[in-house]
Amino acid sequence: MAAPPHAVSALRRTAVFRLRSADTPVAADGTLVRSLGRVDLIAMGVGAIVGAGIFVTTGVAAATKAGPAIMLSFVLAGAICVLVALCYSELAAMTPASGSAYTYTYATMGEVPAFLVGWNLLLEYAVAAAAVAIGWSGLFTATMDSLFGVTLPDAITAGPGSGGIIDLPAVLVVAALVAVLVFEVKVAAAVVKTLVVVTIGVLILVVAVGAPHLDAGNWTPFTPYGVHGVAAGAALAFFAYLGFDIVATSAEETRDPRRDLPWGIIGSVVAATVLYVAVSAVLTGVAPYSTLNNAAPVATALAAIGAGWIGKVILVASVVALTKGLLMLFYGQTRLVFAMSRDGLMPKALCHTGIRHVPVRLSLALGAVVAVVAGLLPIDTVAELVNIGALFAFVIVALGVMLLRRTDPGRPRPFRVPLMPLVPIAAIAGCVWLATTFQALTWLRFLIWSAAGATLYLTYGRRHSVAGRDIAVTGGTA
Repeated sequence: MAAPPHAVSALRRTAVFRLRSADTPVAADGTLVRSLGRVDLIAMGVGAIVGAGIFVTTGVAAATKAGPAIMLSFVLAGAICVLVALCYSELAAMTPASGSAYTYTYATMGEVPAFLVGWNLLLEYAVAAAAVAIGWSGLFTATMDSLFGVTLPDAITAGPGSGGIIDLPAVLVVAALVAVLVFEVKVAAAVVKTLVVVTIGVLILVVAVGAPHLDAGNWTPFTPYGVHGVAAGAALAFFAYLGFDIVATSAEETRDPRRDLPWGIIGSVVAATVLYVAVSAVLTGVAPYSTLNNAAPVATALAAIGAGWIGKVILVASVVALTKGLLMLFYGQTRLVFAMSRDGLMPKALCHTGIRHVPVRLSLALGAVVAVVAGLLPIDTVAELVNIGALFAFVIVALGVMLLRRTDPGRPRPFRVPLMPLVPIAAIAGCVWLATTFQALTWLRFLIWSAAGATLYLTYGRRHSVAGRDIAVTGGTA
């Protein structure tokens, strides 16, 4: 039985139940330009996903979590991501606006859940960018040593937690990519498409060079850490797939988002799974998994088989390829905070775009934060923080798909999740399962971050909410 109008109006005045449609007009000061097509989206998705997991976290996951069974971990993480991607695709096609899961939650569950999702997505994007910057630094340092015999001192290539003072290469690459982002989005898309070709070429070369040197003995025992190790490896390998949701953040810059967003989201995950399984099989097959616990596992594996000059070429190309993933993570976080700022939940000055229709102020501010994190924190701490924030957002998206099917069944859905409600339920179960593998300290950090977000919302967002202002003006209808 439906609630009476006055009851609905009263609920809508409370922050928890305030909904904001993606179709609500926005000020000219906070608009983006629709210039991306299907190929751009797929390239951006692959650019964000493929590369970071292989070149940063594969070695850590194999050595400390799953052993050679990291291949199964990638399959498991990929399957869960496909389920989540299906849910994203339905909401992205229905709600073609910047903000990704934050925007979808605002349209289905209300303002407070939306803010917490956005706040934790910010954790995902910003800290993931820092993790990739740290990995980039490791590869760059290895390249300088291998090609030119230049050994950079630990003091300027590692943070305090890793025996150094500051990871200077990580800080410098962050600054360079922020400079790219202050131009129109077409510039970033063109750079990403070029680097995606390089990345896939690198991964194919890794497989081609390593396959003849596979030693089955390196796969024995296959599951040294047991079934729990496979799950723990999947939780850490999940970091490798972060990026398909970045495609959804480009909705307001896509020419035909209702048609093309599902292609970009789902296609990116499927392509990533195939490449990750192939490459992880080669890495653990040519070198003992225990030797891969470092920032450059590909270089380590190639060195084990004496790849010579080919190994050096791959090392250089790996640095180039990882740059692309870092660029897309920066892009995703700026568009997320852009949407939250435009809704009044963060300072409005951050959504200023000016004549270039690019959030320059926001790019510079977030770049400074990421540079500090990348320069001072170790990579293992960063990776787990990223995963827990992403899993929280993914669970909310899956819940939102089911909720919207009940509350707004007649709304046009250019893409529909198949096998409802089995797919979103399985997505939620998979995310919850992965989350149970995290250490207690990771959960504590997550709770502290969420508490900080709640404080920010109560002290700023609740009073400046555009949806709250609109409800006050219209007397209960947003």
